[in-house]
Amino acid sequence: MKFPSPKSLRWIGTGALALAAGAAQAHTGHDTSGVFQGLVHPFGVDHLLAMVAVGVWSVSALPAHKAWWGPATFLLSLVASAVLGAAGVNLLFLEHLISLSVVLFGALLVFSRRKMPTPLGLGMVALAASLHGLAHGAEAPATGFTAYAVGFLLSTAALHFGGMVVGKGIRRSVPGAATWAISGLGAVFGGSGLYLLSQL
Repeated sequence: MKFPSPKSLRWIGTGALALAAGAAQAHTGHDTSGVFQGLVHPFGVDHLLAMVAVGVWSVSALPAHKAWWGPATFLLSLVASAVLGAAGVNLLFLEHLISLSVVLFGALLVFSRRKMPTPLGLGMVALAASLHGLAHGAEAPATGFTAYAVGFLLSTAALHFGGMVVGKGIRRSVPGAATWAISGLGAVFGGSGLYLLSQL
């Protein structure tokens, strides 16, 4: 998988900001607030860890030409379940399950050196994303869900991309020990998920 050059990254970042600004200017009142709420919501610790982990796992466990499947699967499941969450669908102990999803992603990273059927891995990603989506949807503003969704999808995609850069960077900087480094990172993620669970 070939990543954009630093110059290209600046253009991509500028474009993403322009899209977010355009979405904000296209709406007023609650919709503008919705974009901002959507942008910041994924930066809760549990959401942030899970979304970065998806990016790292995707470049570590999936074939290079399919690395984008992980983030794409997460985003699709996230927005579908957010619609359900906004409509009032909820699960008992949802916050506990979200913390456990961080543990799951940590485990996926720990065992990423072992080949796993791609559908199984993506199924786990989709399942975890559905939990995060329900939480996003439950906290959606009363009006302006579309703007809110644009916001959290932009932030989520950025976090996935950041995770992919981290994963790729590990593989390039320590090629001989990359699998162990990623496993160690997974252990940190998994431990963080357990800590978050213990605080609920």
